[in-house]
Amino acid sequence: AVVELFYSSGLRLSELTGLNLLDLDLLSDQLKVSGKGGKERLLPLGRQAGRVLLRYLEAREELARKPGADRQAVFLNPRGRRLTPRSVQRLVHRALDRVGGEGLKTHSLRHTFATHLLDAGADLRAVQELLGHVSLSTTQIYTHTSVERLKKVYHQAHPRG
Repeated sequence: AVVELFYSSGLRLSELTGLNLLDLDLLSDQLKVSGKGGKERLLPLGRQAGRVLLRYLEAREELARKPGADRQAVFLNPRGRRLTPRSVQRLVHRALDRVGGEGLKTHSLRHTFATHLLDAGADLRAVQELLGHVSLSTTQIYTHTSVERLKKVYHQAHPRG
């Protein structure tokens, strides 16, 4: 559920580890995120992420019953405590290694989220909002990959490319 949420929502590590159950609205398919500087934003929750999250929440019930468990946190460790940023990094790193993504990190999923949106034609300002960037120039970093992709398409498809 952690990896899926990173990829499908473009969350920062601190945003994911800070998620509480009250931040999830599975009926409306959205989540409330507390971003940098305490700024809150609402993010859509994709179908796949919603399904995976629902399955996780069912399994989470057992962890939440442990003595001293954090009953507010979405993601819990085996002792029922909120996952720390470091434990999430290890979890994601292992998961990505298993599928051939050696060397990728949590932020790689955020970058991939933004790049896939831009490659599919999403508006830069919409991506800026989804990522929680104050400045558009921060979001423009993600356009580099998309420009490279456009060049490749141009050279392959255009008669004078």
